[in-house]
Amino acid sequence: MWRKSSHSGSEGGGHCVELARIGNAVGVRDSKDPNGPKLVVTPQDLKAALKAAQT
Repeated sequence: MWRKSSHSGSEGGGHCVELARIGNAVGVRDSKDPNGPKLVVTPQDLKAALKAAQT
């Protein structure tokens, strides 16, 4: 099941990503293009990327 951030709100502006558990990995996709490409990463890699983006 794909989930959008609660911070995106109902209007969202079309600039949102969605996440989903895919086996032991996490899928990331553009909410505007649900049939488009998906990035699949490990939970650890996603956590590291989010931490790096905060700095």
